[in-house]
Amino acid sequence: MNKLIIAASIFAAFAGSVAHAEEAAVPAPDHVVAYNVGATTDYRFRGLTQSRYLPADFGGVDYTNNPTGLYVGTWASSIKWITDVGGHTDVETDIYGGKRGEISGISYDVGMVRYFYYGNKMGSFGPSANTTEAYAQLGYGVYSIKYSHALTNFVAWADSKGSNYIDLSANPEIANGYVLNLHVGKQIVEGPTLGAADYTDWKIGATKDFGFAVGSLAVVGTDADKGSYVFGRTYVGKTGVTASLTKSF
Repeated sequence: MNKLIIAASIFAAFAGSVAHAEEAAVPAPDHVVAYNVGATTDYRFRGLTQSRYLPADFGGVDYTNNPTGLYVGTWASSIKWITDVGGHTDVETDIYGGKRGEISGISYDVGMVRYFYYGNKMGSFGPSANTTEAYAQLGYGVYSIKYSHALTNFVAWADSKGSNYIDLSANPEIANGYVLNLHVGKQIVEGPTLGAADYTDWKIGATKDFGFAVGSLAVVGTDADKGSYVFGRTYVGKTGVTASLTKSF
């Protein structure tokens, strides 16, 4: 699920700082199409493993209209959790669009994202995991806050429309071109779970552009309840180390 969505959230601040430096010398083109491909040792979304703590590969494409700040894109990753709970797909596909800009030094990003899991129903009568969220993000320097709000049921939780997530991040540059990635988030799942599915996640990591690709290393964890977050035989919220490599072109 994008936008760390796995690697995208890790690399966004770093890529943005590079882009701003380049803009000072070369005006940005009006229309930009960018591609990315990569792999990770463990695909995490909001702290929860989507790949059963196994490696996953991913890729996407984005179009940005720089004069207006409008953008659209799609991103996909291999996953395991749907089949672990009785579904029939091993791919997540995200489609998103929105508008970015800056006002008086405050950056903003508003938009919507749709998470698709084709053939995902849990058994013959289970709820769909397909989810639509609206989001809004504000940033100042290396700091950002983002709020996401589910306009549909949230990833197969019954009667969970209105579930929401708040994300606080800081991505300061440190020595030798490394960017420190600090994050804490809170997921609220509305509906009959009565708070049992709510949890906090966190991440401490670092990102570096090696020229041929961007690498990241992080420690990720949650306090997710084992009674709510065991998929198949796997508790998906335990603390672990993830490493990713992404190539953009």
